Amino acid sequence: MGFVVFGLFLLFVIMGMPIAICLGLSSIITMIFYDMTLAAFPSIIYSGTGKFSLLAIPFFVLAGIIMEYAGISRRLIVFARTFVGHIRSGLAIVTVVVSAFFAAISGSGPATVASLGPILVPAMKDAGYDKGWSAALIANAGNMGIIIPPSIVLVIYGVLAEVSITKLFIAGIIPGIIFGAALCIMALISLSKKKDIMVKTKASLRAKLKAAIDAFWGLMSPIIILGGIYCGVVTPTEAAGLAAVYGLFVGIFIYKEIKLKDFRKIFVDASISSASVMFIVANASLFSWLLTSSGIATNIANSMIALTSNKIIILLLINIMLLVAGCFVDAASALYIFIPILLPVLKILDVNLVAFGIFATMNLAIGMATPPVGVNLFVACNVSNVSLSEISQQTLRFLLVSLIVLLLVTYIPQISLFLPEMMGL
Repeated sequence: MGFVVFGLFLLFVIMGMPIAICLGLSSIITMIFYDMTLAAFPSIIYSGTGKFSLLAIPFFVLAGIIMEYAGISRRLIVFARTFVGHIRSGLAIVTVVVSAFFAAISGSGPATVASLGPILVPAMKDAGYDKGWSAALIANAGNMGIIIPPSIVLVIYGVLAEVSITKLFIAGIIPGIIFGAALCIMALISLSKKKDIMVKTKASLRAKLKAAIDAFWGLMSPIIILGGIYCGVVTPTEAAGLAAVYGLFVGIFIYKEIKLKDFRKIFVDASISSASVMFIVANASLFSWLLTSSGIATNIANSMIALTSNKIIILLLINIMLLVAGCFVDAASALYIFIPILLPVLKILDVNLVAFGIFATMNLAIGMATPPVGVNLFVACNVSNVSLSEISQQTLRFLLVSLIVLLLVTYIPQISLFLPEMMGL
């Protein structure tokens, strides 16, 4: 059965079908081929999507779109440029820092690239940066969208692995910061010999104060959202709803950039994005159920353990597996495919599931900026008007530092677990 379902899935992927269709269609055909009852199909789909925690996904998607319409991303960019724009490579640092802030609002990598790319890539080009390099930087900085909390991918992992989403959010903070710092270091090294980059005049104290005041409400967004979760005031799902309400309040009454006519487009965009994610979740949940109920996942897990019992080697193999998967399928689909297979292995090896959730997510995040199907690369190409081959060549140096951070987070779990343990979780 395993050969049939995976064979069909790969066949449909090669044919160019959407990943959600590949997952659902391969599962249904396999069930029919093995005379499994299809009466359970609706209940499987419902049980996979009808979970309270998954309500956080449409709310975080809505919040990210609202923040974009409210002008928060633009103000964050102005704020960061005012403080570090006079430094050589300052715009590169601005790109990474603002991406981290926006990641803490939207929870999505592609949303981060789509919101910040149209502003930052032209600005870097005008300042003398290579256009392909700038697009590669924003694509890789967008990876933080699913590492730094709140993260849609961490929500899905928490549901699948039955791990506290609050713990996952807290655990993702330090790895996300290290990931961003590594990108900044690589940017500084790459641009160290570029003498033709233009820099801004150092801003006055008054200009810095004005930029800080203007960006205050945007800077407060992640503090309110994440602070509410960490202090136990709201659940992650409630925090997602709070983020959407907060964004509307800021956009309508503070910045006054969201008008009544914008509501329709905001909610239509949010509905389409949310429906796309949930359609993947629905089909992937059927695929995941088939792997688990038929014993395929257990057999594959036993084969991995039989191959070697060395924890270091198995974790390396898991990393390679997830990195390759992330190059071809979206993060949500990859989790539904591999988590049922890997959970038995992780339990045998006594791997902390919170730490695993972070480095698994980081694997899939790196895949989002890796050819041939890295979604962040395609978004960056569209907003920057550069070719895939050009951006792919430039992204290799960022891939290198990303892999170094990945290995650190994989083999030093305390990087992820330090904050949750310090907070008594």
